[in-house]
Amino acid sequence: MPDDPGVAGTLAMDWLAASRRAAGGLRRMLAARPTTAERVLETGTRGEGGDLTLEIDAAAEELVFAELDRLHGEGARFGAISEERGEVDYGYDDDHPVLVVIDPIDGSLNAKRRLPHHSLSIAVAAGTTMADVVFGYVHDFGPEEEWVARRGEGAWLNGAPLALESGERRWRDGKLELVGVESADPRWIRDAADMLADTAHRLRAIGSIACSLCQVAGARFDGAVTLRNSRAVDVAAAQLIVREAGGAVAFTAYEHPLGAPLDVEPRSPVVAARTERALRQLATVPLGPRRPPATMES
Repeated sequence: MPDDPGVAGTLAMDWLAASRRAAGGLRRMLAARPTTAERVLETGTRGEGGDLTLEIDAAAEELVFAELDRLHGEGARFGAISEERGEVDYGYDDDHPVLVVIDPIDGSLNAKRRLPHHSLSIAVAAGTTMADVVFGYVHDFGPEEEWVARRGEGAWLNGAPLALESGERRWRDGKLELVGVESADPRWIRDAADMLADTAHRLRAIGSIACSLCQVAGARFDGAVTLRNSRAVDVAAAQLIVREAGGAVAFTAYEHPLGAPLDVEPRSPVVAARTERALRQLATVPLGPRRPPATMES
């Protein structure tokens, strides 16, 4: 963690309380729009990530940025990277290299269709890559589960520590029993089918990258993989949660497994697993660029 007192002060802010306030606001906002007809309404614009912006996406982002405004008013200095707005400056500079990476609703398609597993994802980083993330928060509004991690301190689900020793389960033929798949375009699944068949006994696609990675953290999935490049806003928080829960993560387009940058572009597939062995197997699956490193890091 940097020694600069401004950075230390920003990192010491109560990011968990701010995240919880934002999650509470999102819950009320979604409850006020209980039908699919209300949730499918679009603003007519595209976010910085390139997707059409739903009204619920825009409303969710407003709620999160209200909390960032509050923290900035209390002295925090940082840059924010969000699904819709892109990069927003709250006093970020080389002397205050703190980044806050936000997806106000990861799994927007699920949210608008009234399906479970759509989440608020917030990560705080003392640098510019996945390795620099120090705080991760994912609130899954389907099962109402709060996943939290602090670098070097552990991970928690609804306040209970996640067990570091949780391993993996394999089928009789040695394949991983249950693997989550995201970026589930039928064409990509078709093209990856043989590699998936070599590694997984069964698949689940729940429609949110952040939530899928959290299932690995909770040892519900033995592993998870995105078939194409993922964006930092989708994964920055959850990848820390996996690692602090004793799992392993790699961004396969980079030689360093945690070398993916924190920005709005889809840079790399991501794989996560309960063990290094499973991570190496799953690293062969993504269809995007991949450079499996000699040593995967948890």
